[in-house]
Amino acid sequence: MTGPVLVFDSGVGGLSVVAALRQRMPGVSLAYCCDNAMLPYGIREDIWLVERILAVCSAAVEASGAGTLVVACNTASTLALDALRAHLRIPVVGTVPAIKPAARESRSGHLALLATSATVARSYTQRLIDDFAPGCQVMRIAADPLVTQAERWILGCSPDQNVLRQALIPLQQDRQIDTIVLGCTHFPLLRDLLAKAAEEHLGREFAWIDSGDAIARRTAQVAGTPELSDAPGLVLVTALEPERIPAMAQGFASFGFNSPTLLSIPRA
Repeated sequence: MTGPVLVFDSGVGGLSVVAALRQRMPGVSLAYCCDNAMLPYGIREDIWLVERILAVCSAAVEASGAGTLVVACNTASTLALDALRAHLRIPVVGTVPAIKPAARESRSGHLALLATSATVARSYTQRLIDDFAPGCQVMRIAADPLVTQAERWILGCSPDQNVLRQALIPLQQDRQIDTIVLGCTHFPLLRDLLAKAAEEHLGREFAWIDSGDAIARRTAQVAGTPELSDAPGLVLVTALEPERIPAMAQGFASFGFNSPTLLSIPRA
């Protein structure tokens, strides 16, 4: 399909997938859309979310001329992937927690899934564990505050070290855990900081696994011959506060994008 690859997330978490896409598909033309007006998705009703995701993604695909859509959000993928594929006439790639590669990576068979409370609680997550890590012990850790810390980090603010440390405290309950699944696309943005916090406060090192490369690999398969460009990509947002524009522009620029513009979403 012609046109850029459009990466969609509720916030800046999809930028971790952008990094993987640029590595896997050098020179690919990328656009980005985040529904930051409704962040975080995990606190909202499922039925409402499906309608919202359809509306935002449809408007973003039209505005960007995208040839492929990457849903770089676990919640959106779980709820709306089928609806998006039925509604849009372009390939749609989803996101799932990297349980399968983590189970292969772990030597002890003891894993931790660090994700939002919504992902931790979904039956879909349990099915992934049952299907791909049946012989493993998987600790599920809800770490919603890390989403805010990743948003702060991209906007140039230092994350709160206490929040990072608190997210890792449950790991003390199982000394055999050697592999951590970063089950929210926001979390790989904090990977180095989380690894440092784990070493300093827990005295431990882990393998940190995320879905970025798997998403990029699948995107390369379905995108055919994608559009190539070395120009900064389009960024569409659903909320644009004037006082935050400089920080947002700088954050997106570091991933190869233009300053964000407001997405117009038609009323139903």
